[in-house]
Amino acid sequence: MLWNSSAVYWSSTWTGGFFSAIPEMSAGSPLANFTFVDNAREVYFTYNIFDESTVIRTTLHVSGRNQVRVWTGQDWMTVNNQPAHQCDVYAVCGPFTVCTDSASDADPSCDCMRGFSVRSPAEWAVEDRTGGCVRNTPLNCAADGRNRTGVPADKFYSMPGVRLPQNGRQAMPNASSAIECAQACLSSNCSCTAYSYGGEDGCSLWHGELVNVAADVICSRRNNGKWWSRPIADSDKGGSVVGIATFKYADLQDATKKFSEKLGAGGFGCVFKGRLAGDSTDIAVKRLDGALGNAQGEKQFRAEVNSVGFIQHINLVKLIGFCCEGDRRLLVYEHMPNGSLDSHLFQFQSCRRRAPLDWSTRYQIAVGVARGLGYLHHGCRDCIIHCDIKPQNILLDASFAPKIADFGMAKFLGREFSRVVTTMRGTVGYLAPEWISGTPVTPKVDVYSYGMVLLELVSGKRNYVEHSSSCAEGQGDYLPVQAAHKLLHGDVLSVVDADLHGELNVEEAERVCRVACWCIQDLESDRPTMIEVVQFLEGICQVEIPPMPRLLTAIAGSGSHQTRVSSL
Repeated sequence: MLWNSSAVYWSSTWTGGFFSAIPEMSAGSPLANFTFVDNAREVYFTYNIFDESTVIRTTLHVSGRNQVRVWTGQDWMTVNNQPAHQCDVYAVCGPFTVCTDSASDADPSCDCMRGFSVRSPAEWAVEDRTGGCVRNTPLNCAADGRNRTGVPADKFYSMPGVRLPQNGRQAMPNASSAIECAQACLSSNCSCTAYSYGGEDGCSLWHGELVNVAADVICSRRNNGKWWSRPIADSDKGGSVVGIATFKYADLQDATKKFSEKLGAGGFGCVFKGRLAGDSTDIAVKRLDGALGNAQGEKQFRAEVNSVGFIQHINLVKLIGFCCEGDRRLLVYEHMPNGSLDSHLFQFQSCRRRAPLDWSTRYQIAVGVARGLGYLHHGCRDCIIHCDIKPQNILLDASFAPKIADFGMAKFLGREFSRVVTTMRGTVGYLAPEWISGTPVTPKVDVYSYGMVLLELVSGKRNYVEHSSSCAEGQGDYLPVQAAHKLLHGDVLSVVDADLHGELNVEEAERVCRVACWCIQDLESDRPTMIEVVQFLEGICQVEIPPMPRLLTAIAGSGSHQTRVSSL
């Protein structure tokens, strides 16, 4: 994608199955398949829509991004934006500004560089920032480009943690130090406005207006050293970006004693316990192994920083910071001393017994997770769909208060949209029916997964059978159907974890089972919102007895629900 037929502000390479800048294509699309032909005669890209009744349109939006939209029957739903981030659109904030992408895809923050002011406040008032900013005081340069006498000399301010501007760059191979690089900019003429020095690029100068400078929340794409401008911003703001700390790999290596104490492992890497040297804070460091070589791993890293990094809630795990050096991607979280919920519920998972959670703790966990999801769905600027709610992703602090973790699969849904099309994601046993059918999804997919977690919280058993576990109990009946059946016949106590030995609040147990069975209904319209779930659990609203989910009954009747779910 070119601006004015010259400046490239978005491009992507065909890897053989998908475009590298669109990792959503790598796992296959629920809408279409893709073909790219490149030979001596022609070059073209095609896609074939699976369902011929689906209406898709591609437009270049006024925001400067290419949008793919699908007609849902009621309105147009955006499936994909390229560039993925608004700050990647050429000069979206105008010259001499710093663009910061927010958690929302649509409305970035534009700020004037230090020493500059808004060129047209009237235009900014109507959200047109393309005019950018102008310098408050002239540089110390005469008409011939030389420094004026009797006028204070110009100086530079460091700007760490930003993406370098795309225009006006000039390499200066003869400058062998940062001081020489700065002097080369000062002595040239007033057109030189910034320089950078470091890494393989050595010394580079920038001339004219500085365009497309962005606060790189993840990591700087080309900035191997620091970048200085004339004048822009103070350097004492280094070490954190948008309130999230940035760590050096060596420091995290020391904090974790060379990653020696493993807390757990996931699909994209391992989690290690550590301690910060400065204040002795315990941390959990997730190391995404080979993230840059894995499109989904890099996507998970960015998703976590762009979601949990911008929100705060007592029932969401806190992201302290991250590390981005070369191909290393690490995320630093607050440490949860009581681990994940699954390690307490499923006693036979590792053939070791732990003290069972008492009923009041389980009920506290149920309410806390509901509040956290309610905040994600209804309390943020954009609706955030977690997409992978399960006991492994619910962590417990020292007081067993729950915190939702692992936002690597999270999906943002703008408030102007009701649904979003995305590739299937999540874990077998917690997938809502609409995931499997490939239809556009809503936050109700999280509601479904949460319902399954509630059933496991009550029973202490997994909702699906793990045949590979050497210590697994007998398969018995499919838990969701068994719970719904017992609920209909007024026998909730037979579903409750036997390790509680009857020590529980029966009224609360029945309430939880009713809520759970409403959450796992076949039709998303029959499921409650997470706000309603909180009201049910807190006793503000009464919960009626739900009907038996027909799809789950059919799955249970197939004899092996796990195989059936995988093949739907």
